Amino acid sequence: MPTLESIAYQTRDVLEAMQKDADTRLSSLRVDGGAVANNFLMQFQSDILGAYVERPIIRESTALGAALLAGLAVGFWQDLDEVKEKMRIEKTFTPGIETTERNYKYNGWKKAVSRAKDWEEHT
Repeated sequence: MPTLESIAYQTRDVLEAMQKDADTRLSSLRVDGGAVANNFLMQFQSDILGAYVERPIIRESTALGAALLAGLAVGFWQDLDEVKEKMRIEKTFTPGIETTERNYKYNGWKKAVSRAKDWEEHT
């Protein structure tokens, strides 16, 4: 489980930096790729972010996005609204922990990362 949890923590690290740069707040995250099949990871991600995590029916959205944009470009679909209909959500994960617990866990992660940065091998 710690390996899966580290994915969620690293995602939060990146998203916090992005939110700071963009001066905005995340309310939901749409995910894709092979790891999204893991329900534990998706729930933990939602818990650690304090945001909804949306898993689409089609989990490889890079290929889907390319196909949808190509179809839009050649007129297969009329507009973006029609394209959006193709991007349905299979499951939405809702945060299940309180802010205090979320911050406690995340601060533990940051502390561990800080310690790892100062790691030295003594021979």
